[in-house]
Amino acid sequence: MHQKEKSLTTRPVTSSHFAIRDPRVYQIAVLGSLLVYGIGWLDFEVPVGQALMILSAVLLTQYVCTRLWKLPAYDPRSPLISGLSLCLLLRTNSSAMIASTAAITIVSKFALRLNGKHIFNPTNFGLIAMMLLTDQVWVSPGQWGNDVVLTFLLACLGGLVVSKASRSDVTFAFLGFYAALLIGRSWWLGEPMSIPLHRLQNGALLLFSFFMISDPKTTPNSRAGRILFALLVACGAGFVHFVLFRPNGLLWSLAALSPVSTLFDKFLPGPSYLWPGRYHIRKPPIAARQATHQGSA
Repeated sequence: MHQKEKSLTTRPVTSSHFAIRDPRVYQIAVLGSLLVYGIGWLDFEVPVGQALMILSAVLLTQYVCTRLWKLPAYDPRSPLISGLSLCLLLRTNSSAMIASTAAITIVSKFALRLNGKHIFNPTNFGLIAMMLLTDQVWVSPGQWGNDVVLTFLLACLGGLVVSKASRSDVTFAFLGFYAALLIGRSWWLGEPMSIPLHRLQNGALLLFSFFMISDPKTTPNSRAGRILFALLVACGAGFVHFVLFRPNGLLWSLAALSPVSTLFDKFLPGPSYLWPGRYHIRKPPIAARQATHQGSA
């Protein structure tokens, strides 16, 4: 009996194997490299002190929330991803705004949840919330320029991340729909194709596509749901840009449509995404489970 019960226990995985399997490790490496490259070579308007302040604020807020929500362990990977994304997108001249944006971003992960998933992408929510609440926070999407080499680099690195996170379908679906929308609009207006191609050669667009809309904890569980979700976000971004004539259409669209993801999970169900854990459950054969159940009864 003890032999059978022993076979049902979890099997530990080495830390190196765990790190290789976790897509967040790749995401942190890619975003960190982009930040260093942007500050060192692209002259991003991000002082090193501001970047350190953002990262310190998100890590501290994650620690406080971990204690308040009584989680079993402190995990810095998710807040680091949010913090690095804020470093690349957030612009403000106020230290108070930096701390507030970082805090709202992390708290939203804990407070705004449904069925084990975030209702909003945390970074997206933090930026949109602060832009609604104050005029001291803005996003600088044009800072990347349109360097073809940088665009290709971002696409390759982003492709690595979303493939590891099993969400490449929503990224490439969104890029396809958004590109079709831009090209179709230019064709309808008689604009040269260089205009939509110029709009697509944008590092901020790829950053959004590969690192924000592809978040496994905010996208629909099923592939069909993710593709429909990508279509809605692309159309919403086009509406904000070309009908409302407002900047940051990608961010506004994702924030407005993120709650729709829960409806897709209800009507187009699929398996929930789980970050790789330190333990894998080794499922026993049916016969062994039946014998264990009979023995325990």
